[in-house]
Amino acid sequence: MMDLDPDDIFRDEDDDLGNEFYEKEATKELAVYLVDASPKMFSSTSPNEDGKDETHFDVALSCISQSLKTQIINRSYDEVAICFFNTREKKNLQDLNGVYLFNVADRDYLDRPTARLIKEFDLIEESFTKEIGSKYGIVSGSRENSLYNALWVAQALLRKGSVKTACKRMLLFTNEDDPFGSFKGASKIDMIRTTLQRAKDARDLGISIELLPLGRPEEEFNVSLFYADLIGLEGDELAQFIPSAGEKLEDMKDQLRKRMFKKRIVRKINFLIANGLSIELNTYALIRPTVPGAITWLDSVTNRALKAERSFFCADTGALLQESTKRIQIYKNETIKLSVDELSEIKRISTGNLRLLGFKPLSCLKDYHNLRPSTFLFPSDEDIIGSTRLFIAVHRSMLRLKRFGVAFYGSSSRPQLVALVAQEEIIIAGGQVEPPGMHMIYLPYSDDIRDIEELHSDSNGTAPCATDEQIKNAAALMKRIDLKDFSVCQFANPALQRHYAVLQALALEEDEIPDINDETVPDEEGMSRPGVVKSLEEFKLSVYGENYQEENGPGKAVDASKKRKAAAELAAKESAIHDWGELADNGKLKDLTVAQLKCYLTAHNLPVAGKKEALISRILTHMGK
Repeated sequence: MMDLDPDDIFRDEDDDLGNEFYEKEATKELAVYLVDASPKMFSSTSPNEDGKDETHFDVALSCISQSLKTQIINRSYDEVAICFFNTREKKNLQDLNGVYLFNVADRDYLDRPTARLIKEFDLIEESFTKEIGSKYGIVSGSRENSLYNALWVAQALLRKGSVKTACKRMLLFTNEDDPFGSFKGASKIDMIRTTLQRAKDARDLGISIELLPLGRPEEEFNVSLFYADLIGLEGDELAQFIPSAGEKLEDMKDQLRKRMFKKRIVRKINFLIANGLSIELNTYALIRPTVPGAITWLDSVTNRALKAERSFFCADTGALLQESTKRIQIYKNETIKLSVDELSEIKRISTGNLRLLGFKPLSCLKDYHNLRPSTFLFPSDEDIIGSTRLFIAVHRSMLRLKRFGVAFYGSSSRPQLVALVAQEEIIIAGGQVEPPGMHMIYLPYSDDIRDIEELHSDSNGTAPCATDEQIKNAAALMKRIDLKDFSVCQFANPALQRHYAVLQALALEEDEIPDINDETVPDEEGMSRPGVVKSLEEFKLSVYGENYQEENGPGKAVDASKKRKAAAELAAKESAIHDWGELADNGKLKDLTVAQLKCYLTAHNLPVAGKKEALISRILTHMGK
């Protein structure tokens, strides 16, 4: 039996009050990197950030290496495989020529990335020519099709897992836009047909194929020759492919150590409207706080993850309890036994459904009602057909009438009222900036709202108000330093950046910690522009006046100086009561209190920290005794 804490009866051990911020790990990503290793990848070069030329093969390796390092931080449960094609050596489960799967010991071909994989992959350039080698895999006069073989190997690896629980991708790096250019006639048509069919089979199985073309500015990669059909590009997608692919490549090379969360569904909820009518909604967490990953305890010998198990023993006999534990509550001198299921049912206040209570004008919703990140709602017809149609009708009416919905929602231990605010779709330059849907804002409890306390009121209890000139100058200053098109995604947390940089250096046994770019450092160059400086000076002049001393602050340091002076004068008066020389000669300083000893020290501008013996020693030293 376990004693039941009455104050703890309504707290559910399994409830995570912050779980609305994070998505459940419902899916993971399985990715296979396909890297062209033909001689053309080693002969073609492009300038890097330092202005030096590096081969396209080096660019591909750099992108994959950086992606593996950030993947451990961003998506630690995702799995990857690295496959080279157009190689001299072969290494794959199908024993196909021209395809080499790179891997390390104690790891499956498609598995989570490890520190050992990253360390050995970073050194592959030094041993690639000797151990793996490069060759032209698709040449005229040969029926060997290494691209076809690579797609086959990758597709076989991605049979792992279901498309319902895993996102499957192939990422293809190459600088050859026409791999069958040396073929002619029927043989070319046949090889293209079989390769495209293999790619189509993969896409039909839910595997997406992404092309990362490597080209030079003077030699544009012509995706229309072959790869548009391979990856399934049509219409406007074809025109936008090269710019978007270039951005994706730069993003892979320039990834930051951020914990990126995909827009996966947090959970599905039922929206109860009225008279038993309900629809199905998907919930999304658009903005969440980013924190370091959870700590995993490892066995000191095997280095394997530890699994915690809890067992209950009888306090009297020491026997292992096989039955489920029960809890007790003393009520009127009687012991009431409650099972875990009974206790859970007693505490169940909310069913977890979203129940509509009514509507109110948007003017009733204040900014301070939004205490934590909202949850985004979007309809789903997966289980309840017609949910989208009814959701759209309610959504349009709320926008037209300028109303927000009030609903009851929450976990079993934290039920609360929420506000449903409709958001209209915003499209700029043909792209969606804001999606249509509703934001579920968690409304505060009554004791969460406090009356504003005036900290700067005068003796009459009235707070000073800004003048029209001060408001005008403040508005001008804010306009000058306003960040255009600001987004929270533009800045990385420098503390997390350094945290993951240290972990990476430890895991990869690197001698130096990578440099961290602190994006939160003030823009000194921007703040020193003449327009900003002028607006800042006008604002300070209107608020603090001409006699303002910046080093003193707006009156705070002056007030502190006056307080110190008054305290010193009071201490001097208290100190003058005693004959300190006589007390020191007769050894009677120890009979005084600590407060009396501090009066002497304060009067003579001496430190007052320390115990009584230290204070006496300080006084005797000052008196030269």
